[in-house]
Amino acid sequence: MVRDTTISPPATDQGAMDTESGVIDVTRLRVALARLSRRLRRHSLAGLTPTQLAALSTVEQSGPLRLGDLAAAEGIAPSTLTRMVAVLEELGYVRRDADPRDARASTLAITPEGHETLEHLREEGTALLAQWLMQLGPEHRAALASALPALEALTESETHGQRPAK
Repeated sequence: MVRDTTISPPATDQGAMDTESGVIDVTRLRVALARLSRRLRRHSLAGLTPTQLAALSTVEQSGPLRLGDLAAAEGIAPSTLTRMVAVLEELGYVRRDADPRDARASTLAITPEGHETLEHLREEGTALLAQWLMQLGPEHRAALASALPALEALTESETHGQRPAK
């Protein structure tokens, strides 16, 4: 059985949010999620920087993309993107193709090797997270299971530009 718990608010009420079952310390939640994300990335980068990994994932999900569109999607300067794409090309994770709509431009597409690398990293991250979860007690695992729909709602609201459902 999962008990509702109250998370104490931070020193200022700025990071606290009242709920029916207590107070969520938003700052504490943000820090915990960021640290967990960093731990997962650190163990599964395959020699890529987090920025390179994010760009490769974006190309996989949204590609083929023009370089300018990738720079905009990742929020990085075109000069930085050019160097980063050169590394991803050298590793064989992406390829440039002529843009069929504009002969002067090119698009970036993921290669089978790039796709396989991302799949391997995802599988490795999932296995690592499963190991960490097994170190928790049953009550903490149940609490995480209960929180999963809310966390998914937050990611979906960001993806679709909507507010999370209540």
